[in-house]
Amino acid sequence: MKRNLLIALFGLLAITDCHKTPSPQLGNKDIGKVINQMADVMIHDVTNPPLASRFFAYTCLAGYEVVSQNDKQAKSMHGALNDYPAIEVPKQISGYNDKLSAVLAMYETAGKLQPSGSLMLKNEDAFLDSCRKIGFSDEVIDSSKSYAKFISKKILAYAKADNYRKISALPRYKLKGTPGSWNLTPPAYMLPVEPYFNTVRPFTLDSAAQFVPDPPIPFSTDKNSAFYKFLQLSYAKSGNGLKQEEKDIANFWDCNPFAVQNDGHMLIGLKKISPGAHWMGITNIACKQTNAGFAKTMEVNTVVAVGLMDAFICCWDDKYRTNRIRPETAIRQYIDPHWKPLLQTPPFPEYISGHSVVSSTSAVILTHYFGDNFKYTDSVEVSYGVPPRHFTSFTQAAKEAAISRFWGGIHFMDAIDNGIIQGNKVGNRVLSKIKSAQK
Repeated sequence: MKRNLLIALFGLLAITDCHKTPSPQLGNKDIGKVINQMADVMIHDVTNPPLASRFFAYTCLAGYEVVSQNDKQAKSMHGALNDYPAIEVPKQISGYNDKLSAVLAMYETAGKLQPSGSLMLKNEDAFLDSCRKIGFSDEVIDSSKSYAKFISKKILAYAKADNYRKISALPRYKLKGTPGSWNLTPPAYMLPVEPYFNTVRPFTLDSAAQFVPDPPIPFSTDKNSAFYKFLQLSYAKSGNGLKQEEKDIANFWDCNPFAVQNDGHMLIGLKKISPGAHWMGITNIACKQTNAGFAKTMEVNTVVAVGLMDAFICCWDDKYRTNRIRPETAIRQYIDPHWKPLLQTPPFPEYISGHSVVSSTSAVILTHYFGDNFKYTDSVEVSYGVPPRHFTSFTQAAKEAAISRFWGGIHFMDAIDNGIIQGNKVGNRVLSKIKSAQK
């Protein structure tokens, strides 16, 4: 009798287990969604490219910190990144879902960093509503959010100590006004962007000047000089001198959040993402295409974001140290006063090419994770009216992004060539620091 009762009991448990509601699952798409929403808010705020990289980096670090504390395969960034703290979670924090906490830590951090952070917090509320619909209980959500807030607070303290807030107290940047130096460009004649970004603490670099490139070709008005030949080459290879494919490539990689158009007596801002946001989008295309797990997706996003910020710190150090004139200014002054580049010139000095540096850095990191010859379709900016392009590798995409700035008429060739070299060095530095600390 007892034996029959036990058999019946085990049978009932087996039936119950078979019909048990599976626990809710979050995946790489949830991380990618936060990144996309951040890019949208940055467009709303007209966030400049270096600052955008900072937002991405700390937001991703918050999510990755949660992952590293709950996945033995994911190592902490403590010891890998400059001054990164060792974070211990209080024992009273329990009952959370680690993936939910990671996504919420991203929302909480982005909500505090971005000027229109309230928009990110609204996105967080919508995300939590969707979590309830797929089966997360209020108890798990509350516990997960408490954990996320704790981690976010630690990461925000780390961000606060990176010297960015001190920039506002520094003297206003003054134009040098010397021959060959950078000057404001039309149509908006905007003031220089982030002239002191090289004072921000890098993540993996010893200093902003760790990978100083070869100096730019010296400015000269001598028609036989190397600089004047560069000038003539830029004059010949923009506008009517371009093939349609070259125009398409230049427009695809424009990524100028400061772009404006004239409308009578008004200048209207155009919706464009930053180059860093574009590469974060590519990162999540790769994660989705390979069905990368949650932990790997969080790691790749974080390392790319860290690389972007270090790349901008290096690049901006060169820009304001060399302070070189833009092709638009030089061509109008010395060759053709009516010349216009295909793309609008961004508001900062020419040397070295930011697109070349950050694209090469990102390509090095993504190639490390996904390999050479990774074929993908870049549809990051389809929602902004930019058609997709197909690539056979991240390196191919980075080289195309770099040369697009020459075809767009906003960079000389030495800024592009040396930018690629600097970007490769930064990408390898980021990977080396993180790998050595995780052994």
